[in-house]
Amino acid sequence: MADSELQDVQMDAANLYREESYTDLKAGTMRKLVPVKADGSDDPSREPIYTAATQIMTPGGVLPLSGEVAGAKTLADAVAGFAPAIKQAIADLREEMAAMQRERASQIVVPGRNAPPPPPDLLIR
Repeated sequence: MADSELQDVQMDAANLYREESYTDLKAGTMRKLVPVKADGSDDPSREPIYTAATQIMTPGGVLPLSGEVAGAKTLADAVAGFAPAIKQAIADLREEMAAMQRERASQIVVPGRNAPPPPPDLLIR
C-alpha cells in the first residue's frame, strides 16, 4: 500500500461494533457484533449483527463457511437461524462456483495461450 493510501485509512466512529463470540463446540460459532458509540458504550439505536460460522470437509480439505443470520434480534433467534444461514452460505458458494465454471467454459481456447514454455533442451539454437 502506498503512503498516500495509508493516510486515507480511518475508522468510522459512527459505525463501531464490539464483537462477542459463542460456540457449542460442535456445529460452529456464532458472532455477535454489538453496536457501540465512540466512547465504547452500547448504542441502542442500532441493531446487533449476528453471523454464523462453521467448517465443512471437502475432497480438497476443510472449507470455512459463514453467513449473516437475517432478522436475528437476540442470541436465541441467532441460534435458531444458524442452520438456515449456513445453508444459504452453501447455496451462495455453489452459485459462485457455477458462475466461475460458466465463465471458464465460455473462454475462447487459443493454442499456446496459457501454455507453459517449452523445456530449454527443446529450444532451437
